[in-house]
Amino acid sequence: MPDPIVAGAGRAGRNEIVVGADGSAHGLIAVAWAAGEALRRDADLRIVYAVAPWLFDVPVDPRVGAIREWMHDNGDEVLQQALAHARERAPGVRVSGEQVPGQPAEALIRESGRALMIVVGTHGMGGVAGLLLGSVGLQVVAHASCPAVAVREEPPMVGEPGIGEPVVGEPVVGEIVVGVDGSENSVEATAFAFEEASLRGARLRAVLAWSHGPGDMRPLGFDPDAVHAEAERALAASLAEWRVRFPEVDVVRDVVRARPVRALSSASDGAELLVVGTRGRGGFAGLVLGSVSHALLHHARCPLAVVPHPRA
Repeated sequence: MPDPIVAGAGRAGRNEIVVGADGSAHGLIAVAWAAGEALRRDADLRIVYAVAPWLFDVPVDPRVGAIREWMHDNGDEVLQQALAHARERAPGVRVSGEQVPGQPAEALIRESGRALMIVVGTHGMGGVAGLLLGSVGLQVVAHASCPAVAVREEPPMVGEPGIGEPVVGEPVVGEIVVGVDGSENSVEATAFAFEEASLRGARLRAVLAWSHGPGDMRPLGFDPDAVHAEAERALAASLAEWRVRFPEVDVVRDVVRARPVRALSSASDGAELLVVGTRGRGGFAGLVLGSVSHALLHHARCPLAVVPHPRA
């Protein structure tokens, strides 16, 4: 049996994007997206395939050894397919692959501790119809210690392959969308979104959504114009530092009177990437993933990046 594909020595650190492969079509879409991101960031790409921990034990029973060999061979086949796909989509990216022990979600969360970014498909093998994100992706996005990107579909390409420099994963509409609400998690998401917009030469749309309360109930003395004006000021203040740091980024401020999930889902239609924090204002202590970010994992219309706060 050939040895498992192993990542190159010394490739750990924070200049490595990690993507999970599972042999599914959604997994390959995530690999292609991650390859494009690695190309933009001049980062290494590491593809991991999770297997049962006992497969790394030395078998005593020859029958177990045969099963172990067959399962390792299957993992190598999945990795070889993913590696070829990544190299085809992003020539020049330093890409490697490895079989790692553990359940898929557990393995990817562990890998996120040393990664610049972790990337997952919407759902892999055994995904439930109607759910845009399977249980593995949901766990990874909720608990990753680095920015996690859920890739739900393959974006349209610009240009033709083989002409000039490779253009990988560049959607037709050059816009990054970020949800802003003034929370600490929102600050981290805003910084990430500005960086992405700068790397892609894309416009940044910063969305702050507000509503007066549940249903149609309005507090006494409610002045929607005053609330809207205050939201405009708050959004401008939240973006001020980052506009100085990234003067090349064209910024659109978008204050919307709507529920955050509806506003951000609508804004994500046609965007390259939607960026949110793990939790916003009003999040319950102990909940890693807030209701807005959780809902957007199922309703975003483009790849979704969920950015944790360092203290999360």
